[in-house]
Amino acid sequence: MEIENIVANTVLLKAREGGGGKRNGRSKKWKEMLKLPHISQCEELRRTIERDYTSLCEKQPIGRLLFRQYCDTRPELKRCIEFMDAVAMYQLAPDEERRDCGLNLLDTYFNNGSAAHLPDIPLEVVAGCRERLEQSPCKELFDDCTKIVRDYLSGVPFSSFQESMYFSRFLQWKWLERQPVTKNTFRHYRVLGKGGFGEVSLAYAYETKDALCLVLTIMNGGDLKFHIYNMGNSGFDEQRAIFYAAEICCGLEDLHRERIVYRDLKPENILLDDRGHIRISDLGLAVQIPEGETIRGRVGTVGYMAPEVIQNESYTFSPDWWGLGCLIFEMIQGQSPFRKRKERVKREEVDRRVREDLEEYSDKFSEEAKDICRQLLAKDPKERLGCQGRGATEVKEHPIFRNINFKRLEANMLDPPFCPDPRAVYCKDVLDIEQFSTVKGVNLDPTDDDFYHKFVTGSVSIPWQNEMIEMECFKEINIYETDGKLCSDLDVNRPNPPPKRGFFYRLFRREVCFKSGYSDDEIEEPSRL
Repeated sequence: MEIENIVANTVLLKAREGGGGKRNGRSKKWKEMLKLPHISQCEELRRTIERDYTSLCEKQPIGRLLFRQYCDTRPELKRCIEFMDAVAMYQLAPDEERRDCGLNLLDTYFNNGSAAHLPDIPLEVVAGCRERLEQSPCKELFDDCTKIVRDYLSGVPFSSFQESMYFSRFLQWKWLERQPVTKNTFRHYRVLGKGGFGEVSLAYAYETKDALCLVLTIMNGGDLKFHIYNMGNSGFDEQRAIFYAAEICCGLEDLHRERIVYRDLKPENILLDDRGHIRISDLGLAVQIPEGETIRGRVGTVGYMAPEVIQNESYTFSPDWWGLGCLIFEMIQGQSPFRKRKERVKREEVDRRVREDLEEYSDKFSEEAKDICRQLLAKDPKERLGCQGRGATEVKEHPIFRNINFKRLEANMLDPPFCPDPRAVYCKDVLDIEQFSTVKGVNLDPTDDDFYHKFVTGSVSIPWQNEMIEMECFKEINIYETDGKLCSDLDVNRPNPPPKRGFFYRLFRREVCFKSGYSDDEIEEPSRL
């Protein structure tokens, strides 16, 4: 069996520049492919789906939209959603505008009885927000208020949502999301890369007769290793390096929140998308650490492994912050901290340098850049930045990130320092871009088949739901009423109408009926010998 990395767009996605036309890259039959099931087909899903507020109403994009549509039907819940959105806008406001934004929020929701439709937020909490706003309008100012509102929404309102038609519609979308994926789901393009080049973020997986197909999001900007060493002088200016470091810090924070340690941070694993934002790719060495436990494992890439990894000591997330230090150093200096570019040196010597030597800094580094690298590259993980109890928060608070608004960064509201040219190919050698070869004569036993079959997961939930929303498929399909009546697919008393048959089907059926001499309702008994 050949394992292919297929860079593809679904027929539901907008085709890339110049290829979309009026249908935005959709197949003419996209509505047939996305036909919602009758709600009666979702009863098993209704019984087994996890009823978790965070997952259903915050993390899953379609679930979040449907919960908001439900809240719009009740003034007190709609007010809560509006308040949460106002706090989000406050957090995303530029530093110089945050105070005014906060004052406007307080006036809108807490003056002259305007908080009537909000859950009971103690007056002293509101007064504390107003006082701190005057002193220091930090992004976390309204956290206590939003926790009260969120706790309220996740209680009785969430339970009521699960009894509504909006939750039934969510089940229909989940049913559709879980349907098998085949090659007919996609519009294929030529393969643009192999191995780690230009790929990240597994979106779909399916099998054909002789291949396991992994459908991945294309990353047109190439990887950081190419940009560091093949775009003029080696290395970046400090501000560009710090922007990428901030985005990587956010990515590591998300992984660590799920108790995943990445363990292979290096330039070739950091990819750029169309706009120049980074993605962390290749989670082949990542592992999830159970709560309260540590792991061992001498894994990673020579020159980037932390001392505790090399020495096979126990650890949790400390190797990732070491890796970030190596990456910041390399982005600025134009070479890794413990191995010169193309230097021929034994692995044992590189490992010794990592354990014993201090990195050397050139005049390319500002004092703040030196300081964050030194803190991240501390040999003892107990002394390392990011490992002293507060994780990513410690790193984000370093003075070198003083001009980074992390809330706006996480919302993709900050412009990257470099935007890839859509006409350029960001790889060193044209031979890096070629068709995959097929290895023949390999026989798979049942154990292999079982292993590959586990990859065939269909759609990945959050990317698929985002596609449905971004391509406006959700908007066009998510109708609740027709002719003043509840849609038949949501009405348990009205089965779905039979599918419309095409002209040739009807013609064929008429021809068969005419020749056979019996009606559609009659059953022909099998002949007996």
